[in-house]
Amino acid sequence: MIDKFKEAFREEAYELLTQLETILLELEAEPTKPELINAAFRAIHTIKGSAGMFGFEKPGRFAHDLENLLDACRAGRRAVDKQVIDLTLRARDKIRSMIEGDESGGPFDEEAQGLIQAFRAAIEGPVVLASGASRSAASAAGPIAAPDASKAAARALEGFRIRFKPAKDIFRDGTRPLKLLDELRALGDLSVVADLSAVPALEDMDPESCYASWEAILSTDKGLDAVKDVFIFVEGRAELSVESLGELEAEEGGARRLGEILLDRGAVGKAELEKALQSQRKLGEVLVDTKAVKPEQLQAALAEQEHLKRAQERHVEGSSSVRVASEKLDELVDLVGELVTLQARLTRTSGQIADQGLGAISEQLERLVAQLRDTAMSVRMLPIGSTFSKFRRVVRDLSRELGKEVELYTSGEDTELDKTVIERLNDPLVHIIRNSLDHGVETPEERLAAGKPRGGSIRLAASHSGANVEIAVSDDGKGMDLDAILRKARERGLIGQHEELPRDEALQLIFRPGFSTAKTVSAVSGRGVGMDVVKREIDALGGSVKLDSRDGRGSTVILSIPLTLAIIEGLLVRVGEERYVMPLATVEACVELERGEKEGEGASSLMRYRDELIPVVDLREAFAVPGACPELRQVVVANDQGSRSGYVVDAVIGDYQTVIKPLGRIFKEAEGISGATILGDGTVALIVDHKRVNAQVRRPKARSA
Repeated sequence: MIDKFKEAFREEAYELLTQLETILLELEAEPTKPELINAAFRAIHTIKGSAGMFGFEKPGRFAHDLENLLDACRAGRRAVDKQVIDLTLRARDKIRSMIEGDESGGPFDEEAQGLIQAFRAAIEGPVVLASGASRSAASAAGPIAAPDASKAAARALEGFRIRFKPAKDIFRDGTRPLKLLDELRALGDLSVVADLSAVPALEDMDPESCYASWEAILSTDKGLDAVKDVFIFVEGRAELSVESLGELEAEEGGARRLGEILLDRGAVGKAELEKALQSQRKLGEVLVDTKAVKPEQLQAALAEQEHLKRAQERHVEGSSSVRVASEKLDELVDLVGELVTLQARLTRTSGQIADQGLGAISEQLERLVAQLRDTAMSVRMLPIGSTFSKFRRVVRDLSRELGKEVELYTSGEDTELDKTVIERLNDPLVHIIRNSLDHGVETPEERLAAGKPRGGSIRLAASHSGANVEIAVSDDGKGMDLDAILRKARERGLIGQHEELPRDEALQLIFRPGFSTAKTVSAVSGRGVGMDVVKREIDALGGSVKLDSRDGRGSTVILSIPLTLAIIEGLLVRVGEERYVMPLATVEACVELERGEKEGEGASSLMRYRDELIPVVDLREAFAVPGACPELRQVVVANDQGSRSGYVVDAVIGDYQTVIKPLGRIFKEAEGISGATILGDGTVALIVDHKRVNAQVRRPKARSA
């Protein structure tokens, strides 16, 4: 039992130490900010207090001396300067190593003893008097509760009342109103009431017409524009109103009354409401019986009242969190994946049996499984800022080691990624940042001679791009030496002695294993290990790497990574008797292809699409699928960051929730295949990595040219 408590302490301590590192780097930029000093003190105080309880006596004693130094800074007896920051960062690393080594007692080692002596000597350092934050001011500030510096301020929760009445013929252009409601639900907490009063008798009903309308109440922090964007493609095809209810806060006197909501919605007049309130019966019953309000209007108002009450209760309770082992989350996602596969089998079976009752159950289960899938995936999503904060320390320490002055700037810290993806991004980002520091950013003297500011910068930015996240690492250094890259490539025999390459292709040479332009081997670079690791890791994630460099202005590396590695939306296609899945996020269109319409022979050719020629790959020939080609085939057009390409298949079956299963070691090197999935009938479909298929098909042509 004690081991469980010790492990819980370790997790909490690691989290506090990570937070402490972020605070200290912020404090280095703003050394007189009292809330940051207090936050650093509290982190160490918490670790010290908890360490002894769980048998970590030595880290607790060590933290006590560091706490004394930070307390002197907090009380204004000691200025926060470079020495304090350096000592505290070194102490932070030492505490972590003590906790990892399960050090419970005994004498301190030489490093710890030296740090303790340095803490005690540093307390007698300069007093804060002339810096603008006097001793009395710092003391008066007291223990201010400082927010986590790595987190942006959360947007206020706002309520919206939405009325959505689609045009009667909206089904005929392929629009599915329920999908729009699902998009609304993805923005926050949604309550929906359907108005079916316009539905005619069965004999008068047109199955291709929409008779229903909906009223919804949404609580979200995304803002009005995000709500309106859901309906952007049905403007002019529906009656739509989106009304803001303002910020959702706990109201005095409890939740809003039903009469107030009906009056606010315009469902009843003030005189009718006052008359109904005089009755001893329930207000809703009276208003419906007197036909002052329609039953549908009452139902919508009651739903709004309940929704607002629920939102206000959550606001009062505040947010809470539960610490869960990552293995349990992985197991949950695996089970949801199996459920998605089983649901696909049920859908297929119900379609074959053609039983109306079973079909209704299958449709309802499909919606529930989709919600469960999205919820399970969102639990594993983490803001990438938790990874970004680590690199501030890397840049700080490495720039000093290299004698350079470099600052790290970050943006998009709230961008969320699957935790498994974030974990695998650490090494590639470390290699890119180290490369930027060593090869990119110049020394202060070189920058001044080039007319640049003395200090350089590295920018780390994340943003969503469709179903992917793009992470850009850029510097304002000298850029990549293209001549040096080509010269090194010729020395190693990667290209011919007189062969010239386009700039983009030449820059890609740095991703070759063992490639390095460093003249000497150092602790940072020169052994040719680094950028090939980046390429290999990002390829393994199903992502891509783009590189751009400008002489004298710096370089930018852009990593494009899928949001998750577990479940994706796919497009199921057929080639011969085989079925394949293509990631739906990159699919732009599906068009018919008749014989003779494409130009060129073999697996690779061209076709005209929307007044432009795009490269086309025949998957039948690329994967050597036997059998005769049908007369009429389909082309799946994929758009990857503005670059279009087509993939010829025999038939497009439809969209498919794809649970990604990794291939075994035997098939690990299979070109153009990134995984597999189990279909509803129990057979296996391979997942196509269309970018690699395209590159594989065109590689021989590039060489022969």
